Amino acid sequence: EDYHFEYTECDSTGSRWRVAVPNAAEGCSGLPDPVRGKECTFSCASGEYLEMKNQVCSKCGEGTYSLGSGIKFDEWDELPAGFSNVATFMDTVVGPSDSRPEGCNNSSWIPRGNYIESNRDDCTVSLIYAVHLKKSGYVFFEYQYVDNNIFFEFFIQNDQCQEMDTTADKWVKLTDNGEWGSHSVMLKSGTNILYWRTTGILMGSKAVKPVLVKNITIEGVAYTSECFPCKPGTFSDKPGSFICQVCPRNTYSEKGAKECIRCDEDSQFSEEGSSECTERPPCTSKDYFQIHTPCDEEGKTQIMYKWIEPKICREDLTDAIRLPPSGEKKDCPPCNPGFYNNGSSSCHPCPPGTFSDGTKGWEVAGDHIQSGAGGSDNDYLILNLHIPGFKPPTSMTGAMGSELGRITFVFETLCSADCVLYFMVDINRKSTNVVESWGGTKEKQAYTHVIFKNATFTFTWAFQRTNQGQDNRRFINDMVKIYSITATNAVDGVASSCRACALGSEQSGSSCVPCPPGHYIEKETNQCMECPPDTYLSIHQVYGKEACIPCGPGSRSTQDHSVCYSDCFFYHEKENQSLHYDFSNLSSVGSLMNGPSFTSKGTKYFHFFNISLCGHEGKKLALCTNNITDFTVKEMVAGSDDYTNLVGAFVCQSTIIPSESKGFRAALSSQSIILADTFLGVTVETTLQNINVKEDMFPVSPSQIPDVHFFYNKCPAGTCDGCTFYFLWESVEACPLCTEHDFHEIEGACKRGFQEKEDHFESVQLKSSRSPNI
Repeated sequence: EDYHFEYTECDSTGSRWRVAVPNAAEGCSGLPDPVRGKECTFSCASGEYLEMKNQVCSKCGEGTYSLGSGIKFDEWDELPAGFSNVATFMDTVVGPSDSRPEGCNNSSWIPRGNYIESNRDDCTVSLIYAVHLKKSGYVFFEYQYVDNNIFFEFFIQNDQCQEMDTTADKWVKLTDNGEWGSHSVMLKSGTNILYWRTTGILMGSKAVKPVLVKNITIEGVAYTSECFPCKPGTFSDKPGSFICQVCPRNTYSEKGAKECIRCDEDSQFSEEGSSECTERPPCTSKDYFQIHTPCDEEGKTQIMYKWIEPKICREDLTDAIRLPPSGEKKDCPPCNPGFYNNGSSSCHPCPPGTFSDGTKGWEVAGDHIQSGAGGSDNDYLILNLHIPGFKPPTSMTGAMGSELGRITFVFETLCSADCVLYFMVDINRKSTNVVESWGGTKEKQAYTHVIFKNATFTFTWAFQRTNQGQDNRRFINDMVKIYSITATNAVDGVASSCRACALGSEQSGSSCVPCPPGHYIEKETNQCMECPPDTYLSIHQVYGKEACIPCGPGSRSTQDHSVCYSDCFFYHEKENQSLHYDFSNLSSVGSLMNGPSFTSKGTKYFHFFNISLCGHEGKKLALCTNNITDFTVKEMVAGSDDYTNLVGAFVCQSTIIPSESKGFRAALSSQSIILADTFLGVTVETTLQNINVKEDMFPVSPSQIPDVHFFYNKCPAGTCDGCTFYFLWESVEACPLCTEHDFHEIEGACKRGFQEKEDHFESVQLKSSRSPNI
């Protein structure tokens, strides 16, 4: 008891000595002599430890475990020994130190029991662990990383603070909501300093979801001289265990347990892996839910009440409520449009060539589907809709616009906590990406997502009542209600109405045929007719000449009448004078950056814009991308089906965080959004389609040359948020082309029998005024 054994450092031959070290500071006499130790790379098997007195491997006893040559961190009630937190505000801009933000002093990774949680602010916080390996090994951990507004890196440095080449790809991949991903990296022998580093990017009031990490395992430690006790809520009942088993429901265990102890099930309960039993509370209205039975032959559905399983509440306590009686019958709601009730208890798709407007029969929750109880308040409740593809109906194939279909849903959320509804899209089963999210209570509203390419889609609605772990159910009455989901032009879809189609000939009984691109269906003959020049074909209906919509001012249609665009030429009549403009030299994508701006904690960022002004047959050549992604822009432009990290438009915006602002190797580009994806027209007027040019921002030009206004919008789905962006582009290219009316000839004096002639421009006032604007 007065001493313990340790190994010396390994020498150049890989040898070491076992020496006795006194436990007390004052020391003692008669210590055992040093003896030659095991070779430096020696390690015991899983479930064993190195018994230092005899230098042999022994099995771990009951209630303990060992990884042999590894260590594992799965308890996060507090920060384990050896781990440290370092929070910095990594803005290297030179300035007085007393002006730097102090808010990062309180930022850290926070232990949460079974996992550790990152910071949520825009500080840079590193969770650090240093380990010395006698042989090569690896590090493995599980994580949740769902929010790309926080950057998550994992990298390794050696004892010289040099980054190891094994972490060249240090950006950790995003995970789906509620899913735990895993990450592993090989470790070299020697000192390895492990960094889990997060940096939040707060550009608004929306809260950042933190990164969660658990089950950190490091393999390659030469030996372990002791076994680890099983953590509370687990046990090992056999010697030589390399893992502890989780206690089942309604049992518990303390640290180092050989078995689990049962709770008094009449008055107590526990979840799996519990360290103690909890008293059962009295039952409340939050402990049960209602369902509707399938419709019977009489068109009736029964309302049934059920306890949430596992039932943890007690009905025999004072103030406890009882389960309401089940069995009340109500009329069944109608079927979905495109489905019908054939007298049975369910709805069936309409046969080909027929339709239903949805007047008979519907879903189990009446006029909506609502979120269920779930296992806990922080569960993700998932609703999936799989659509194999999109294509327009035969009558619409002449409309070659970019929109192939759209999905619209009507919903509301009723919440008392920090609930969130996510709408996510998966394309060709590659990865699920969040398209939009709504937090807190939201009144009944509709949302539309437009489909621009034919692919296999899975649409997902994920609802989470709270992202904080809860020991009991507090928010079970928080819910989302989805009243309708409508997907247009879905492959293998059903019909909710009939529409006219083009006939192969004027003979009665002729079958439907697709119209060529840019053709509408003439009402009298049901024949295909090409749209007039400078009109485009509606993507929603092609019946009648009114389906051909005139292009806006200063624009023309493509050859297939799919879209209107500016060909970079513009003409304007003013005071009996024709002004001709040629913007061809501005047709390549232009870029500009404004700022800098700063977040609440001082992170510097810029807004970067790409503008595709005119030409190129209306193609949207302005590209913005997020550079924290698995794909490069080049790979994605080459045809990747996952285009969620790349946006193409006439005008797009990215948020740029310069490299010096956060200590990264390169500038970060994130939060790329479309500002303009529909071209409306070019005019010198200040209003077009309810979009107004503010005179205080763009005063009338003092010259006789008017400003030219390009109008765009981003509302193909009716989801405008009310924001209007104004760009001022000053350029000599905005001047009209000179004509013969802009100069006159002056006869000079005769010299040696020849008279000189000079051309002088009349519009000399341009010299003192600013250039015209776009």
